[in-house]
Amino acid sequence: MVRRLRPVELDFIASAPVRHHYAAGLAAPAADVFHALAKDTAGWPDWFGAVASARPVEAGRQVALVGGIRFTETVLARDPDERYAYRVDTVNVPGLTAMAEEWLLTALPSGGTRLRWTFAADGPAAVRVLLHAGRAAMGRSFHQAARALDARLTGRMAA
Repeated sequence: MVRRLRPVELDFIASAPVRHHYAAGLAAPAADVFHALAKDTAGWPDWFGAVASARPVEAGRQVALVGGIRFTETVLARDPDERYAYRVDTVNVPGLTAMAEEWLLTALPSGGTRLRWTFAADGPAAVRVLLHAGRAAMGRSFHQAARALDARLTGRMAA
């Protein structure tokens, strides 16, 4: 059953009851990282292991995760080489009431990129507890994805 979430805007990312922040350094330049995040929607499963499929739709994307979770997103910000953010509008699992994610890119003097991902969500107390409990697993998933993305963009083997 598809559930509609509360529509949130960018300010939710800083004020959500559950916020997880993860960061990694990439050798790839910010323009390439931004392209992979914001423009190469179909390529996400090639580097983000949790993503089974992704395809663009009018206002954002439709994404299916490994394990069967599916959701639709609306893009909130698409600032070339700096930020890509979106909210989740619908999801096929119960519990969440609002969710948004933000990817910040900072060009490094080395020519690489500092990539920061913020996951922001809301839901009843039990859902918040589960999301907090999953923080480390989400971090591992992010870091694996960052390594794989960097390898894909630079032509190196993922570590």
